[in-house]
Amino acid sequence: MIKADIVKSVGEALNMKDKEALAVVDAIVESMKEVIIRDKRLEVRDFGVFQVKERKERIGRNPKNKKEYPIPPRKVVTFKSGKEIKNLPRS
Repeated sequence: MIKADIVKSVGEALNMKDKEALAVVDAIVESMKEVIIRDKRLEVRDFGVFQVKERKERIGRNPKNKKEYPIPPRKVVTFKSGKEIKNLPRS
């Protein structure tokens, strides 16, 4: 599923035009980004937790020529699903 599918689904659920649904989805995504940047954590009950984690500096290797390269430290966003999502039947 991509963003366009989410926009279509929201539009159908709320009887909105695609442009209006796109504005709603964009506003939600933007507010989620702001919370994650500001607080480093976003918890959506019964869905899951988005969290910023620090990756340490490490040494990587080019598999072709076996040459080693330093990989700088960086921040990544992780997602851990909530109980509601984990307990869904698999299809």
